[in-house]
Amino acid sequence: MYYGKATKPVEIKELRIEDIHLRFGGVQALRDVTIDLSERAILGIIGPNGAGKTSIMNCISGFYRPQTGRITFGGMDITRFPSHKIAQLGIARTFQNIALYTGMSVQDNIMAGRHVLMKRGFLSGGIYFGLARQEEIEHRRAVEEIIDFLEITALRKAITGMLPYGQRKLVELGRALALEPKVLLLDEIMAGMNANEKGDVARFIIDIFELKGIPIILVEHDMGVVMDICDRVVVLDFGEKIAEGTPDEIKADPKVIAAYLGGKKGV
Repeated sequence: MYYGKATKPVEIKELRIEDIHLRFGGVQALRDVTIDLSERAILGIIGPNGAGKTSIMNCISGFYRPQTGRITFGGMDITRFPSHKIAQLGIARTFQNIALYTGMSVQDNIMAGRHVLMKRGFLSGGIYFGLARQEEIEHRRAVEEIIDFLEITALRKAITGMLPYGQRKLVELGRALALEPKVLLLDEIMAGMNANEKGDVARFIIDIFELKGIPIILVEHDMGVVMDICDRVVVLDFGEKIAEGTPDEIKADPKVIAAYLGGKKGV
């Protein structure tokens, strides 16, 4: 995986969320939501707090199980797949709340993202000869390439829990990239960052998309970032999809203005 130059784009596999309903007791988190990622694109999902954005990400990645509807990836129904199986298929994600091994180094945290790609068994790994050793070297090389791409080389040996918030977010992005994803889910990757940090992350997202050709679903509150880097935007409000289109279409949509930008319904 080389992020410093253009490489052959990953194979496109359609990701389709179809008529999803998700409830928690009497709370309807998602209602009849359908989203398609059938081409190489950066798809933004926006909406007010509690609109269901993270719930969508959790359904895709297997952390939540919708009561009705289905999710397919490359024509395969993955609605009931466990999260580790979905990761093995090539769907990687970051989390709204950072989920790293805080006592481990940056390098080891990113290396942890490659565990589903490791092929050698317990015996060959235990004696650490031949193929197992070569595989370890290859994984370490891939991790170093990601560290270089994210411009965190100086932090590679740092303990992750000691890093500032914005840098920990980059480590989490690196761990998702270590999976060599076919689809990348970014859940508020820029939350809590200042303007300069957001600019850096936006640049990394564009480079990931353009150099590697990985389709991306981006959940983000910063409307400026979404409108600048996304090809299409889906808008949720109270668990329902109220709009979908290009950034220009979304900015002009009366329902979006009412629900998200603070306008009045019918404007």
